[in-house]
Amino acid sequence: MWQPTPDVVAHRGASAHRAEHTRGAYELALEQGADALECDIRVSRDGHLVCVHDRRIDRTSSARGVVSELTLAGMSGVDFGSWHRELPGTADELVNWARPDPEHGVLTLDELLGLVRDHPQPVRLFVETKHPVRYGGLVEHKLVALLARHGLAAPADPEHSPVLMMSFSQAAVRRFRAAAPRVPTVLLFDRFRSAWRNGVLPPWADIAGPGIRLLREDPGFVARAAALGRDTYCWTVDDQADIDLCHRAGVRYLATNSPASTRSHLDDSDSSRFGSVTTT
Repeated sequence: MWQPTPDVVAHRGASAHRAEHTRGAYELALEQGADALECDIRVSRDGHLVCVHDRRIDRTSSARGVVSELTLAGMSGVDFGSWHRELPGTADELVNWARPDPEHGVLTLDELLGLVRDHPQPVRLFVETKHPVRYGGLVEHKLVALLARHGLAAPADPEHSPVLMMSFSQAAVRRFRAAAPRVPTVLLFDRFRSAWRNGVLPPWADIAGPGIRLLREDPGFVARAAALGRDTYCWTVDDQADIDLCHRAGVRYLATNSPASTRSHLDDSDSSRFGSVTTT
C-alpha cells in the first residue's frame, strides 16, 4: 500500500554534521530542506529556556556543570560546538580552529523560535521538555509563556501549528495540554503499554512518539494508531532500512540526525516506486 512521504524532522538540528543544539546545526538543517526541527529544553538557574539535552553540559560543551545551576550569562561564554568539529586540513585553518565560535554559544529557545519565524519557508518546531528536573513543571509553564510572547500559544489551526510540544513525561504533556490546549502534543515512549500498543493514547496526547526499536518489533502499530486518528512521530531514524520501514508503515514525522541524506533517500525511494518518464 502506498504511503505519503514522512516529514523530515532534524533531530537537534543537523546533528550528524554540526554540534547538536547549536545555531549552526539548525541553520544547516534548514539549508538541507528539513520540514521541521526538534530541540530539547531545560530551565537555567535564572529562568531561561535553553536548548540542551543532558542534565549537565559536560558532554556537549567546553565547561562542566548542571544546567539548572548555571545562569544564561554563565553558559553564554561556553563553547558548545568545538567538541563536534572535524580537524581542518591545513595549518592556517588550525590556527583559528581552537578559537570559540560565536555560533557555538548556548542556544535559547527564544532564539530558535526567531530562526523558525524568519525562515522564508514554513517550518515546524518540535519542543521536548526534559524530565525529571530540579524545577519540575516550571519548564512547561515557561514554555507556554514564551509561546504566548511569540503569538504561538493558541494557533487557529492546530493541524498547522508551527510548534508542537512533546515529552516522555506523561505529567508534563498533560500539564502542557491544560495550559495550551490548541498546541499539538506528542507522547514519547520507548516501550509499549498495553493500550498504547493498540494505538490508544491518552486524550491529552495527539501524536504517538515511539522509538525506532519499537517499530522494528511492531511496524503495524502505526496503522493501528492511524485508525484511531493518531499520527506517529518516530525517533531517531538514520539507517536506510529504518527509513524505508517508517515510510512503508506510514509514519508521518521522522526524526533524523541527517536531514539531507534522509531526504535524499526518501526522494530516491519515491522515484523508484513511481518510476521515471524518459523521452527519446
